[in-house]
Amino acid sequence: MKRLQKFLVGLGALAMGAGLAQAQDATFGTDTDADYAARLWATMEEMNLAGDGMLRSFPYEGVAPHGMMLETFYTTASVDDHSGDLVIKRNYGPEGVSADEVLSDPDKHLAAVTVMFRREAGFDPENSDWFWVKYLPDGTLDKNLKGMRLAGRVAKGMDAGCIACHSGAGDDMLFTTDHLPGK
Repeated sequence: MKRLQKFLVGLGALAMGAGLAQAQDATFGTDTDADYAARLWATMEEMNLAGDGMLRSFPYEGVAPHGMMLETFYTTASVDDHSGDLVIKRNYGPEGVSADEVLSDPDKHLAAVTVMFRREAGFDPENSDWFWVKYLPDGTLDKNLKGMRLAGRVAKGMDAGCIACHSGAGDDMLFTTDHLPGK
């Protein structure tokens, strides 16, 4: 009986260890990524770039996966003790929505807020140290079809997703590089 108990305890420890190893190997969606994304959202709220009373701009036509109408903001921000480039894209829908419809009721049409924040050097040097995140309009993290939170090195090493798409934009991974402050 004692041998069976020891075996079962050992088996349970192995299973837990395997789960922890998988969590540590995740390129995105970890608790650490979610915590950082929450601090980033709070920073954006303080800057009036997210949440109630956020600044608005004139929406322009977009494309999938972001939205049919978009607002984009380029600035810098500080999270914890680090300042970096910040790109915020508000994604409006559904397909066929017009700029006038978004302007008349932006909250009704806001589907998501996608963000790139350049973290400290060494965060992800292969991808210009960008931290990627997709929020729902209320600031909670969106999830992919597998239930993974979309924050961190989103879809790193995969054939589709944030990093795969933006890697086609050049070294800085931005399709509109001339908009960043100081560029």
